[in-house]
Amino acid sequence: MEPFRRITSVVVSIMLFCLVAATTSAASLPEPALSDKAAELLKNGGFILTKGSRVIATQDPDALFIPASILKIATACAALEILGHDFRFETRFYQNNENDLYIQGFGDPALTSEEISMIMDALKEKNVHYIRNIVLDDSLFETAAGPDGSGRHLDPYDAKNSALAANFNTVHITVSQKGTVRSAEPQTPTLALMKKLGKGLKPGTYRLNISNDEQNITRHTGELFRAIQKKKNIPGQGQIIHFHVADNLTPIYIHRSSKKLTSLIESLMLYSNNYIANQIFLACGAKQSGYPATWEKGRNALTRYLHKELGIDKEAVKIYEGSGLSHKNKITPRAMIKILEIFRPNYKLLPLAGNRRVKSGTLTKVFSYAGYFMTGRQPDSFVLILNQDKNQRDRLLDLLEEIHSQSGVQ
Repeated sequence: MEPFRRITSVVVSIMLFCLVAATTSAASLPEPALSDKAAELLKNGGFILTKGSRVIATQDPDALFIPASILKIATACAALEILGHDFRFETRFYQNNENDLYIQGFGDPALTSEEISMIMDALKEKNVHYIRNIVLDDSLFETAAGPDGSGRHLDPYDAKNSALAANFNTVHITVSQKGTVRSAEPQTPTLALMKKLGKGLKPGTYRLNISNDEQNITRHTGELFRAIQKKKNIPGQGQIIHFHVADNLTPIYIHRSSKKLTSLIESLMLYSNNYIANQIFLACGAKQSGYPATWEKGRNALTRYLHKELGIDKEAVKIYEGSGLSHKNKITPRAMIKILEIFRPNYKLLPLAGNRRVKSGTLTKVFSYAGYFMTGRQPDSFVLILNQDKNQRDRLLDLLEEIHSQSGVQ
């Protein structure tokens, strides 16, 4: 046992204990040199590696770390339970005697140009043949402050959440050499707001967050509905108004999103979409505590699920929003591995990279991975969270995969 006393990392000593308990084959043990490499790379962080439902390697499993975007797995796991796999967001439509179209949002994150085109077709079938004013009601979300950790940037990852917003609160534009601004998407008409936001930009293609000015959210959504209305040859013109639905109106059409929850989760994991993650997070809060949706209700819903349903200690997780954008979010590797074990039946919703299903997370001085190695009889979960200056997560994950492959645990 003398060579093992020279191992400098807690990591492999615990790993070896687990391995010896699982098998007496010395050939299955990783080389001690692996621990030295891990100690050099991991200055402030923790991880857990499993195989065959056993922990085979770990370091600082109960320390709190900032998770960044791997927190999206916790949000998704809770949403699948709270909302259900087949849940679809709704958007409701009303019309008064003056042919004003009222649109009431319930937070559909996939209210895209394509979806609005389908909505206009459905409204025509409901005998909507003329639209005067377009009245937008986003009162079911109280999220003006934005998620903790967001800033006032043009980057799409900082788009604000809303009960009624189109195209993820972004515009995709192209600016020509002559300064002409056009939509960069064939399915999306060029809007007046696009021309305003694109004015003065250098030639190129941009996806811009439009939500720094909250008035832009209403303007953008209204302009897009109006433009697609005209494209569908539905006559009518009037104002775009930000107001609530009149009490005496009943819906003429309730649109259920073409994307169910599992499809939304797959997209948010692939593109690490903060907007989608937090729309789902807010919907979970509204489901449990009623509308209007708020950040506090979302936090309570996710924390309650992790504590009561999964048995995770309240001190092992601190939730401020659902995307991982906030540096105030904290979680232990042990809590994260528990979430991964529950999420295992849905592992295919995570992006595939070689023999791994993995979600990454990145913030300033935060680098993380969580997911599954796919080389065994079942997906084996792992979590790696670094809160340090240097990003060594790829090299460390390669080492964990090597330990996983050498382990004789079944």
